[in-house]
Amino acid sequence: MVLQQKPSGAVVWGHGELGAVVTLTLSGASGLVIMEKTAQVKGPSGTWTTVLEPMDRGGPYALTAEQGLENVTLRDIYFGDVWLCSGQSNMAMTVLQVANASQELAAAARYPHVRVFAAAPARSSVELEDLEQIDLPWSIPTAENLGHGNFTYFSAVCWLLGRSLYEALGTPIGLVEVAWGGTPIEAWSSHRVLKACGLPEDTGSTSPHQHLSGPQAPSVLWNAMIHPLLNMTLRGVAWYQGEANTLLNTDQYNCTFPALIADWRWAFHTGSAGQTEPHLPFGFVQLSTYRHESADDSFARLRWHQTADLGVVPNARMPSTFMAVAMDLGDEHSPYGSIHPRDKQNVAHRLLLGAMAVAYGDKDLVFQGPFPTRAVLEVTRGLLNVTYSQELMWRQRDAQAFEVCCSSQTSPCQWLVAPVVAVGSHTVTLALSGCRTLVLGLRYAWAEWPCEYLACPLYNSQGLPAPPFLLDTLPAGNTAEGRELLLLPSSGLPLN
Repeated sequence: MVLQQKPSGAVVWGHGELGAVVTLTLSGASGLVIMEKTAQVKGPSGTWTTVLEPMDRGGPYALTAEQGLENVTLRDIYFGDVWLCSGQSNMAMTVLQVANASQELAAAARYPHVRVFAAAPARSSVELEDLEQIDLPWSIPTAENLGHGNFTYFSAVCWLLGRSLYEALGTPIGLVEVAWGGTPIEAWSSHRVLKACGLPEDTGSTSPHQHLSGPQAPSVLWNAMIHPLLNMTLRGVAWYQGEANTLLNTDQYNCTFPALIADWRWAFHTGSAGQTEPHLPFGFVQLSTYRHESADDSFARLRWHQTADLGVVPNARMPSTFMAVAMDLGDEHSPYGSIHPRDKQNVAHRLLLGAMAVAYGDKDLVFQGPFPTRAVLEVTRGLLNVTYSQELMWRQRDAQAFEVCCSSQTSPCQWLVAPVVAVGSHTVTLALSGCRTLVLGLRYAWAEWPCEYLACPLYNSQGLPAPPFLLDTLPAGNTAEGRELLLLPSSGLPLN
């Protein structure tokens, strides 16, 4: 296993005889005692907990817990960084299911200092103290346990991120997978999150959605799969979820997702006796694609809501977060269905960039694509000039990705394609010939399948795609020449 390295102390806990004192000993490879701790077994669950002194990275170590004449020893323990990976089926997709799976599985043996653990799917109507079952105990990665089966273990996104972190940092990495396909965010949320967002907290108060395969009842996965882990000292979280919420409470996601992040941070910080940092770095994958033709824009809305309706992260509502854009990684011919694209390598690479910048403080690293900072209207020429935060690479000149809202009133919006007439180093110029009234809104890549594989219109020079954006509340009366229509959050420096 891997326990969290310094500056935090790893939390260790277990069960014992009520009132007994447990002695915990950490020993090096030669048997030399590194530290000794004692803890008392307390009720009503008969558990003991202790915090180890902060340890440098490395190992192996042995950890022995003694109570009277009984003892248990865990061996081959390393100290490094521990990441929790959670979400629904795109997080549960295993290394067996990804592009180039045979090569990825064959490479597993090169990473003995990345350790993997997978909890079994479980649900509960009450908060549990222990996991009901473990699918994969702490293990050295092998082709067999990374590719156990489809949607079982081990998570490809989690593995590829952890492997990349190990390569970048040189520190042991512990990966904890807690995922279940077809599940909405409400199932992963505590009652505090649901109450804050005005959603039902009672497991009997919601009707299941017929197109979702996993548990949907409020808090049942929080209770059974997250709550038992709260004592763990973590370095970060990776999250890939949201497809289920294109069918359920879509427009509440701009509340539930930021609230879940804040609540998990509080709960892990509290559960680990303050060892997990209060602004625990939280990375997530923005939704990829599903269908070329869709009856609604629920995927586009959900992507927007994943950023708390601000388009980029970190932001004021979602500090210390990072996002991997995935709308250009669609996989129409995936044998697991187009909602499950097989390119998880690019997903993990984009998460890695965010983790290095936000979690590990590499302030010079570009970790997200370009985002608009302002737009200026040229009325007489019928043009809209959109300025971006980074140098632009334009890959699809005939793309119809930009749309403007043309209306004499604020609602309803009539969205019309705004053709691109010019692309500069940091600007895109749009033609407004089809818009003969007020320009009240602007959006980009607002579709369920907005672009083909690695071929969205806009990227930066590092090959990172511009995320989708929406601004549908431009000031009325914006017919004045040179009127600046919007000022959007810059994607320059992370908000920590």
